[in-house]
Parts: sequence; C-alpha cells; structure tokens
Amino acid sequence: MNNVLVVYWTATGNTQAMALKIAEGAKADLKEISEIAPEDALKYEKIAFGCPAMGDTFEEAEEFLEWYLQVEPGLEGKKIAIFGSFGWGSGEWMEDWTDRVGQTSAILFEEALMANEAPSSDDEDACLAFGERFAQF
Repeated sequence: MNNVLVVYWTATGNTQAMALKIAEGAKADLKEISEIAPEDALKYEKIAFGCPAMGDTFEEAEEFLEWYLQVEPGLEGKKIAIFGSFGWGSGEWMEDWTDRVGQTSAILFEEALMANEAPSSDDEDACLAFGERFAQF
C-alpha cells in the first residue's frame, strides 16, 4: 500500500478536480469518502483531506464532517494536508478547519490549499506541486 492518501468529498466536482491533481503530484492513492472506511484511511502515514466550503464554517459540510469526525481521533502523529474549493467569501471555513487540526496532535503540512470555484490551470499546477511537496513532507 502507498503511504499517501488523498481523500475528499465534492459537491460540484471542483474539489474532486483538485484531489486528482494533488494525488497525481503525490503519487498517492485517491479515494472519495464513500470509497474508504475511516479506519482504512488511518492506515496511511500521510493523508490529504479535501472538502469544499458549504457555508461559512467547516461544520456546514455535514456529509464530510460526519466521516471526518470518525477519523479525527486517530490523527495523532499523522502528517496531514487540507484543501478545498469555495464559491463565496474568502475561504473562512478553511481557517476553521486549520484551527481544528491545530487542536489535535496531527502534523499539518503547509497552509491549506484553496481554489475559488473550478480550479484554473494555474490552480491545477499549484495542486500538482502541492501534492509533490506533500509526498516529500
């Protein structure tokens, strides 16, 4: 098994597009949350989590949050990255998520990666590079 997982939930496909590029850059296994049980996700050393903004706070992405809450207690010592797309505001939900991760003993990789709406070609390049760096983290 690869030691890097990119796992995501998407509403419109924008976060999925980001996940594809991050996984390509990291040479990671790629799963949508419906494709992997939380306990199986925790078998990976490094996990990049992707979730779009569904409102102003991380908690508004209920489907993803329900799955993530099962994973969160097992993140101790894991290297994780977070990413997602948004369509309004400035991505405040990602700040909430970053703060939440900071309250765990997980090791957060870089600043969260965000794309406004569908990822542009520049955003896709950034996702690819983000994945490459995460694999080396």
